[in-house]
Amino acid sequence: LVRANESAKNFCNALDIAMLPYQFMALRGLYAKPVIMDIVAYLKMLDNYHESPALYRVLNLPVFDFSYQELVNFNYWANKKAWSLYEALRGAVSLNLGTEVQAKVSKILSLINKHTAMVRDKTVSEVVLAFLTDSGYLRYLASQEERKSMETSNLLNQFMKRIQAFEVSSDDKTVKAFLVELNMEIDSGEQGSLAPDMEAGPETIKIMTVHAAKGLEFKYVFIANMVDRRFPTIERKEPILIPDALIKEILPEGDIHLEEERRLFYVAITRAKQGLYFSWAPDYGGARKKKPSRFLIECNFMPGPSPVLGEVRQKAGLSFKIPLNNFNKKSEKVGIRVPSHFSYTQLAAFSNCPYQYYFAHVLKIPRQGKAVFSFGKTMHSILQKVFELVNEKKGMGQADLFATFPQPPTSPLTPLLIRRGELKGRGQRGGDGRGEVKISIDEILQLYERSWIDNWYESKSQKDKYKKKGGEILKEFYQKHHGNWPKAIFLEKGFNIKLSNNGELYTIRGMIDRIDEVVEGGVNKIKIIDYKTGKAKDKLSFNEKEQLLIYQLAARDLFKQEIKSLAFYYLDNNSEIEFLGSEDELEKVKQKIITVIQEIKKAEFLPKPSQLCKYCDFYGICEFRKS
Repeated sequence: LVRANESAKNFCNALDIAMLPYQFMALRGLYAKPVIMDIVAYLKMLDNYHESPALYRVLNLPVFDFSYQELVNFNYWANKKAWSLYEALRGAVSLNLGTEVQAKVSKILSLINKHTAMVRDKTVSEVVLAFLTDSGYLRYLASQEERKSMETSNLLNQFMKRIQAFEVSSDDKTVKAFLVELNMEIDSGEQGSLAPDMEAGPETIKIMTVHAAKGLEFKYVFIANMVDRRFPTIERKEPILIPDALIKEILPEGDIHLEEERRLFYVAITRAKQGLYFSWAPDYGGARKKKPSRFLIECNFMPGPSPVLGEVRQKAGLSFKIPLNNFNKKSEKVGIRVPSHFSYTQLAAFSNCPYQYYFAHVLKIPRQGKAVFSFGKTMHSILQKVFELVNEKKGMGQADLFATFPQPPTSPLTPLLIRRGELKGRGQRGGDGRGEVKISIDEILQLYERSWIDNWYESKSQKDKYKKKGGEILKEFYQKHHGNWPKAIFLEKGFNIKLSNNGELYTIRGMIDRIDEVVEGGVNKIKIIDYKTGKAKDKLSFNEKEQLLIYQLAARDLFKQEIKSLAFYYLDNNSEIEFLGSEDELEKVKQKIITVIQEIKKAEFLPKPSQLCKYCDFYGICEFRKS
């Protein structure tokens, strides 16, 4: 633990030299991380080819393999000819630098040309992921030592979330607009927030400020830099002091700053569960020797007057020594943190290929989106809104079937429908949900227009094709259900179930697209529906049924209500395959889940090359792929 982020740098450097694995758990400084600076430099270069410092950083990336001497030569010719560094690259042919260098130059120039074309009509997130994938930089980051890969992947994901937040809030989603906002943010002193996961593996030494450690506990704690003027720090007065006479509040007596520092010191020492260590040195550079912190004197750890917290000495367990030899300096195999819960997506990924699971759910490598995924999200969103609108117009309250459950959340459409006077009976329990509903296809298409997700389409023509297809699907969907809308009692219903195995509990989470109430033989039952954007199949294998079988387990345990059927609803031709899992199938899927989770806990993510490799999100960075 250190008092300020600045003090941590020396310890990070020392641990690097000692080859001891560590994580610096700073809460700020995302934009100063090397991998983020690399990405931003490439974006700046795309925005302005003649941004020579940005291009120089890009050329230094290991994936482009330029030697130091080659870069010096480029700079020399650029200065001699009064060129930008980009112009020097373009003129590499005339400079007679050799075929090997020319091949490297051709690679970077082709990337620049390709991504420049994208900058005109693609979002900044699409450009960033294209650069990471096309350049080979993502593959390079994933191939690093495990701890380093996990750290850089975490940083990439946080930066992608920052980009996505920009895209959500901005009408102009281009690289130029993002750089303008980012530069303004940096110029104002913002460093980019970080959200480190304190519990995430692998096992490493954690370095953080005392502030960041609040609420956390560790087996062993080292509090460093315990010298005067560092802990406690020097009080910094306000630039303009307000006279005491103008302050209405009652001012506390004594040294407020010192009391606050002492409270922070108490936070630091109470983070330790077994061993607590303090360190200080008389020389940290500079002209003056350092004195030990007054807090060490107050705790009776150093000779001096007025021991205040002498009892801390007995509680701290200072005689314990940490066997640092236990850290594997080569980090050949570090502990992987097993997730506290699993989803069908995780289990399916591991079953398909454990190495794919490793990329997606351990390293959490950012993935480039696909048109089919954007379209799928759009269709799921519009169908949810359609049934919300239908239910609003029916005046449906929560069905009696689920009387013990809370009311579903109000739809965003509620205010509009209240103004129209179409919510008579809204919230009244026991609405049957049947009868005529006045909803037009135009209303649905307007909702569709507002729900459309505009990302990851390869071209305008592809986007228009998908958009037209979605409209046709909705028209057929309307014709099929108009006048007899299903009674959808839950939409996008989340669940959380636990499976037991030899005393261990495994948590499975998921989201059910739709749950309908149906009447069969005078008995109210439920039907579970999952939307698929493809075409219906003639027959489903057990593996293809697996997702809905998990939903059946969840619905049976959570709702205690008889289940009529499970259905995959295929939007492409508005048809469905309906079935119900037998007890044997449900037991089989439970055992499969437990087996897969036990395999995940072994942390042996061996590749499983197959014909499916070409459809994998990580095809471009996997060295075991089958072409």
